[in-house]
Amino acid sequence: MEPPKPLDPPTVPFALAGIGAFALVGLVFLIFRDWLAANGHESWLWICVAGVLWGLPGLATMIVHDRHRRERRS
Repeated sequence: MEPPKPLDPPTVPFALAGIGAFALVGLVFLIFRDWLAANGHESWLWICVAGVLWGLPGLATMIVHDRHRRERRS
């Protein structure tokens, strides 16, 4: 019996979804910035900013990976 082949899905949608989720939650936290500061949770907004910023190089990496995946399959 032949072992199963590893999954190789397109990865750009996953990176975009992660960046979008961090951006959306960050916008919600921006609305409640005063409440977050009053309750000692100011860092939550900065975590969302970091998630978006770290997601950008990840997106660039996934674009290259998907380009190579398409080349391998053709």
